Amino acid sequence: MKTIASLVCLTVLTGGVAGVHARSAAASKPVTVEIKDAQGQGVGTAVLSEAPHGVKIKLDVKGLAPGEHSLHIHQHAKCEAPDFKSAGPHFSGASGHAEHTGLPAGDIPDFSLIVSADGTGHATVVAPNITLGTDEHSVFSNGGTAIVIHAVSGGGSSTAPPRIACGVISKPE
Repeated sequence: MKTIASLVCLTVLTGGVAGVHARSAAASKPVTVEIKDAQGQGVGTAVLSEAPHGVKIKLDVKGLAPGEHSLHIHQHAKCEAPDFKSAGPHFSGASGHAEHTGLPAGDIPDFSLIVSADGTGHATVVAPNITLGTDEHSVFSNGGTAIVIHAVSGGGSSTAPPRIACGVISKPE
């Protein structure tokens, strides 16, 4: 009798946990961000989805200069051409403080977007210090953020590489 009661409890608990996981997965739909260049032309998309340790970003771009580019999440949900400085600094969370690692939450460590000679690039990366939730590290906090692609770094320069493409990240309705 104890065995049957234990099995019933285990079944109920397992079904309950599975139900919670199913609801969580359904509640967090991927977010597609259209990325535009300084002329307002669409140059690709970024699809953001939840990952076990951050947010997975799947990039597909076209029409960019060949070579290595960097990618960051920026503080403001604005992408005003031609320089996209309206996106502000790298995203540091709703509190405006850097992550415990000393880097802003919008930094994506050890990642480069490689654009081929034909101007296309495809990459998937996990941004470890951001979320799609409701916490202070959510890309939706403070009305949204922006994903910015930077030109190839000049190497050794103390200034940030130019911002060449941008897309607003906003909460789906």
